[in-house]
Amino acid sequence: MTPKAHQARLQEFKELLDAPKIDLKRLKALSFNGVPDEHGHRALCWRLLLNYLPPERAQWDSILERKRKLYQQFIEEMIVSPGEGEMEAQSDHPLCVNPDSQWQTYFRDNEVLLQIDKDVRRLCPDISFFQQASEFPCQSVVYSSGRKRLHRRVQLSVLNSANVERKHLGILKHNLLIKKAQEDYVPLEEGSEAHWEVVERLLFLYAKLNPGQGYVQGMNEIIGPIYYTFACDPSTQWREHAEADCFFVFTNLMGEIRDFFIKSLDEAECGINRLMNKLISQLQHQDHAVYELLRRQELCPQYYSFRWLTLMLSQEFPLPDVLRIWDSLFADEDRFSFLIHVCCAMIMLIRNQLLNNDFPNNVKILQNFPLSDISVVLSKAAELSAKLGNVFR
Repeated sequence: MTPKAHQARLQEFKELLDAPKIDLKRLKALSFNGVPDEHGHRALCWRLLLNYLPPERAQWDSILERKRKLYQQFIEEMIVSPGEGEMEAQSDHPLCVNPDSQWQTYFRDNEVLLQIDKDVRRLCPDISFFQQASEFPCQSVVYSSGRKRLHRRVQLSVLNSANVERKHLGILKHNLLIKKAQEDYVPLEEGSEAHWEVVERLLFLYAKLNPGQGYVQGMNEIIGPIYYTFACDPSTQWREHAEADCFFVFTNLMGEIRDFFIKSLDEAECGINRLMNKLISQLQHQDHAVYELLRRQELCPQYYSFRWLTLMLSQEFPLPDVLRIWDSLFADEDRFSFLIHVCCAMIMLIRNQLLNNDFPNNVKILQNFPLSDISVVLSKAAELSAKLGNVFR
């Protein structure tokens, strides 16, 4: 795109987003072809496309104020002072076996935290963003006692586990466990918190508020790009509330894709299984030779497309490319149809490599997608979408 065309596109987004009432149909058409990185347009577009903000700008201030106060209330009730009164009662103590005990809840929460903590520390290892200090740390958490910081609760759990197992592991392994725990949880300077700590808090609160689903590995890969986009907004006013806004946008998105993360649906003809079947069906019609090869090699879609579809390709491409893909997915009226088009395009674009390889090599190729130009993938996906009459113009 020429500089002149890029400026014209920026102006088009600006005029659309500055209007008293946003034309959502037009916004989707523009966003489908990619939201410019400049001026925070992507963060605002995602808030609109994922139904956090309504089209009427006059309603934004009241909605944002109410949602942000609600999120702060979640922090106060579930992290800063979670059931302290009950935990002090004589009838409730750490050895209490009552499943309704606040201490039992505390221990169950720590099990969830152990997994969340491990996952958020792995977020986008190719960039340093999540290891950097947040510009707007949560004051009620960072200036409270150490146990209010979730990763310190995890540290204590690790150290306690090491202590319990000391007699079984031997003194050397015991010391190594403690040393590793101390190295893994080196905090930033007083009053600071890293971006990964913010994401850890977001996921913990989501798990607490959605006990029927809880936390499932992979959710960190969904929330990461959303938080990154909001926390990098050029507007200080928006950046300051990136955490709260991210929570509700993530919750809205999970409302659409929660079936992907329900294990009981893995074998059912719905949820992620339904999408994998649609992908294979589309491949069969669009490239029968590749379809037949994968069938003969018994290379099941679960070996590669389960991750593609569940994590919306967040693990297959660098973060800037993921943001570009998600522009199209969030702008698509039938989001997951276009996701299937993108996945089918990925397979078709490496058809020659697949047709000339055996099973082990094809598994390796599909699990480590080799094509780096995301514009080629999206162009092919749009071509497939057009054949089915489902493309924005």
